[in-house]
Amino acid sequence: METPQQQSLNEQFAGKIGQTYKDSVPHWPVQPKAPSDAPNVLYIVLDDVGFSDLGCYGSEINTPNIDALAGGGLRYSNFNVTAMCSPTRACLLTGRNAHSVGVGIISEWANGFPAYQGRISPKAATLAEVLGEHAYGCYASGKWHLTNLADYGAAGPHNDWPLGRGFSRWYGFHGALIDQWNPELYEDNHPFHFEPRKDYHLSSDLVDRTIGQIRDHVTSTHDKPFFNYLALGACHWPHQVPDSYIGKYRGRYDGGWDQIREQRFARQKALGIVPADAEMAAHNPGVVAWEDVPEDQRRVGCRLQETFAAFLEHTDAEIGRLVDYLRSIGQLDNTMIVLISDNGASPEGGALGAINMRKHMTHEQETIDAMLPRLDTIGSEYSFSHYPMGWAQVSNTPLKWYKKDTHGGGIRAPLIMHWPAGIASRGEVRTQFHHVTDVTPTVLDCIGVEAPRTYRGMDQLAMHGQSMRYTFADAAAPTTKVTQYFELLGDRAVWHEGWKAVVKHAKGADYAVDDRWELYKLNEDFTEVRDLAAQHPDKLASLVDIWWQQADRFGVLPLDDREAERARDFLMATKRSRYEFQPDMARIDRFMVPEISDRDYAIRAELSALTPETEGVIFSWGSRFAGFVLYCQAGELVYEYLYSEVQGHRLSIPMPTGSAVVELNFKRTGSNAGQLALCVDGQQRATLELPKMWWTYSTTAGLTCGLAGVPISEAFKPPFRFNATLQRMVVELGEGPSDDGVGKLWTVFKQQ
Repeated sequence: METPQQQSLNEQFAGKIGQTYKDSVPHWPVQPKAPSDAPNVLYIVLDDVGFSDLGCYGSEINTPNIDALAGGGLRYSNFNVTAMCSPTRACLLTGRNAHSVGVGIISEWANGFPAYQGRISPKAATLAEVLGEHAYGCYASGKWHLTNLADYGAAGPHNDWPLGRGFSRWYGFHGALIDQWNPELYEDNHPFHFEPRKDYHLSSDLVDRTIGQIRDHVTSTHDKPFFNYLALGACHWPHQVPDSYIGKYRGRYDGGWDQIREQRFARQKALGIVPADAEMAAHNPGVVAWEDVPEDQRRVGCRLQETFAAFLEHTDAEIGRLVDYLRSIGQLDNTMIVLISDNGASPEGGALGAINMRKHMTHEQETIDAMLPRLDTIGSEYSFSHYPMGWAQVSNTPLKWYKKDTHGGGIRAPLIMHWPAGIASRGEVRTQFHHVTDVTPTVLDCIGVEAPRTYRGMDQLAMHGQSMRYTFADAAAPTTKVTQYFELLGDRAVWHEGWKAVVKHAKGADYAVDDRWELYKLNEDFTEVRDLAAQHPDKLASLVDIWWQQADRFGVLPLDDREAERARDFLMATKRSRYEFQPDMARIDRFMVPEISDRDYAIRAELSALTPETEGVIFSWGSRFAGFVLYCQAGELVYEYLYSEVQGHRLSIPMPTGSAVVELNFKRTGSNAGQLALCVDGQQRATLELPKMWWTYSTTAGLTCGLAGVPISEAFKPPFRFNATLQRMVVELGEGPSDDGVGKLWTVFKQQ
């Protein structure tokens, strides 16, 4: 029996006595629904893979799974990107031009101007953010490279990490140069301590994660599509791959880069990837005829190229596993797969290539004599390799220049679209000019979703790209795109109605006085070999004017041709004189470690519960390719400084017992040289001369405390956790070189 009070409450809730529960059921929020028959979407982004590297684009490299996607869908031969990774990814995910959304260059090289924020503007919702409003599950694996350097730390802010830009899950890494055998990874919004397992490879891991994300999605819902963004580290250097793959290519490149380039060019014509009347671009400056390459240099170069080819084949096999999984769950036909490379092939290996690319680029170039004894390590976890730029030009066959350049070799890239339920054409080539900004508008068009005018209260930039859907059914349809500008590190170009004006800018040169614009009619000159600037000065002038109009419209200015120097202001402004770390803390990213380059510093570790049996890492800074570590083992306290993977310095003393304050005091004695003193409880116990040292940011891994995050010393395997007590570790910075000396860092160091 209800009391009067209960009756009153029920009347208020139900409206009248006796109303049933089902009649008064609450109204749940209306859940968004995906458009009818909406496809799944899968973006696969390759890194530094050139225009000709895939088998279906003319290569001898074995890529059967990617080729099968092309055979079941479409290849584009006139597709263009931005010549570097972060800007291309920003364009791909937003459908807007890179400068307009704040990512005109890689994230580490932000300079504070609107076009170079190192993060995607909230005025440009990503595809994940848009599709998330239409019932899609959105997930990411692999390279992000769209977070400002200042936000790499575990404390964030995380607004511009993947989970802040529309993805529900992320497993991957922030920057580039990821070690495939021993990566430093993040999951969702935090770094974690990775412990390698037998037969591990990052590409396999990322595909496993992608499969897992899709599996979890399809088994938890029956009517929601998914969007997966898989951005592989392959095939950016370091080129690292199982030896069984490398063996397949042994001797394959002994004929040299000229021969392979000619063979690819012939296949490209046969496949319809390049016009039958196209001409091969000449050797880029610095690339000599193969017959003029010394024999030992050939041996090294061939082994490096064999490893790159193996790396790409291995990548193809992993992509094949993902495609097979989609087929096995009945989702392949209605999944729109978009596969691209983010820019042309990289010339950063220079004329010789390198086995330890970090050392080669930042503190000491490798010689052929130094590399010859180490050929068998190439591709293994003991190498951080990259091929010579002669092979990079092969990757970009038949085009000129490379990654970072706005000529064809930097910006023309493979694009494969595979969607059996929506693309009837099979195995055909499309020649219409398009740009990476056009991909997301195409996907939205196919799904039937419009980009929002406002998102989370923020007015949105209009889409700069346009749908390519009209090309699906009609190979002969004229290009609907009219204009596209390009800019990167002062290189500039504009494509307009089949004509292209382009200028290759020399770093430090006067833009107005020294730069010489070239003019090409790309409809008749696929490879940019016939400069028409002298014949058509008025046409050139009109295109240059269009470039400036585009630069103003899309926020490109001011031009900035600096590279890693751009980060100096940020790093100098954020440096501190004292840092404190704790055991088992989240990894300090390699870009966020204290700046100890060429200056005095002290590292103090407060320890207790020490016994002769104590072992483990007190701290680890960097990796075997450049780093140093303090650890306990076999009754000794040991310090190792690794100048490179083959050159290091070591000192040790008997293990202190009980409690001890262990201090490393470094005194600079010259440029990149100094003396390190190991002290215990204020008493100097040993010293070590360090005649050659690397710059801080040339290390290949970050800072961990109480364990090793990645392999560094051959005396132990990670994590080799410290089994006594470490209260804290303190780093204090002292005097360094003058501002001029610090400036030298940025003239030597090229981070990407």
